[in-house]
Amino acid sequence: MSEGETLPAGEPAIRVVAMPADTNPYGDIFGGWLMSMMDAAAGTVASRHSRGRAVTIAVDGMTFHRPVKVGDVISVYADVVGVGRSSMKIDVAAWSRRRASDETHRVTHATFTFVAIDDAGRPRTLAD
Repeated sequence: MSEGETLPAGEPAIRVVAMPADTNPYGDIFGGWLMSMMDAAAGTVASRHSRGRAVTIAVDGMTFHRPVKVGDVISVYADVVGVGRSSMKIDVAAWSRRRASDETHRVTHATFTFVAIDDAGRPRTLAD
C-alpha cells in the first residue's frame, strides 16, 4: 500500500478481475465500468440495510487516483455512513491489486446515496 493508505477493515462487498472487454484501446479500464462495480457494491449494502429494494439517486466526490489494468483484482468496500427517513449514504472505496502481487492501492472513492423503495417504486421508510 502507498503511504497514508489504509485498506478498509472487513471483507469487500464485491471482488472482481478487470477483463479485456472492460478497457479502452490503451488497455486502461473504463471509469464507467469501475463506477458500475462501485454502484453494485453500494446497492448490495443498501438492500441489506434497508431489507428490500433500494436505488441510487446520487454519487458525490468521485476522483480516480490510479489507472486499473487488465488482470487487476478490484476489491470494492462499502459501508453505510448515514441514514435518513428513506435514504442511506454509503461510503464506497475501490482498491486494486496486481494479480501476481500483494501490493494494493486505492483507485477511487465516492459517497453513493440510495433511497429505499417499495414495489411501486415509491420511497419507503427504512425499518428500525
